[in-house]
Amino acid sequence: MLLHAITFAIAFAPLAAGHGAVASYIIGGKAYPGYNGLNPSASPETIQFQWENMYPTFTIDDIKIRCNKGTSAQLIAPVKSGENVTAIWKQWTHEQGPVMVWLFNCGNDFAGCTGDTKGWFKMDQMGMWGTQLNSKNWGTAIVRQKLEWSSEIPKNIAPGKYLIRHELLSLHQKKMPQFYAQCAQIEIEGEGNAAPPEEFLYKIPGYAAQDDAGVLVSFMSPWCSGLMCSVLMLSGRYLY
Repeated sequence: MLLHAITFAIAFAPLAAGHGAVASYIIGGKAYPGYNGLNPSASPETIQFQWENMYPTFTIDDIKIRCNKGTSAQLIAPVKSGENVTAIWKQWTHEQGPVMVWLFNCGNDFAGCTGDTKGWFKMDQMGMWGTQLNSKNWGTAIVRQKLEWSSEIPKNIAPGKYLIRHELLSLHQKKMPQFYAQCAQIEIEGEGNAAPPEEFLYKIPGYAAQDDAGVLVSFMSPWCSGLMCSVLMLSGRYLY
């Protein structure tokens, strides 16, 4: 059953410099290194898709928004349903914007599975809480403070091989959204059989338009309007 729609609003705040990528993971209590895109020759084997760079994606229809142009990884992290996946950053400096965590079911094989079809669904997200748009009361501010984000794997999700995608959407600069996303390979173990219905599945890129009210945010107008908002609310649910 799909429950717990988590809604959020988006705020605006002054520009802050800095970029970041997920540097490592703790999955089911075990640590996994991320890909070292700054020194690929020294990068360890990893569960994370090889990413192009640590810079943001500025347009929502850019293929880079999916997995930072990554398409493969060497390792797979096993995780039981109900356990946590924690993404860890070495650097993150922006405080205005949502944190979103997506899954993509690759079936029984990661070979050739790049998440390029309509199959992404959200298992976790956090935007702004409270009523002050110009504030630090939202998801990416937590990442800045803790440099990590932990999400529980849905308890009754169907087992299988999944891509997990961590996305930070930074909205600190007016009408210039910055998307940061990385993907990794996990294998969910359990006895569940739940899967999201078709209406909760999205293609990335493609889950919203660049001119949507939730992407080109104006500090003086409400965020929660337009396709972007409804997509995030509809897909921002848990399987339990």
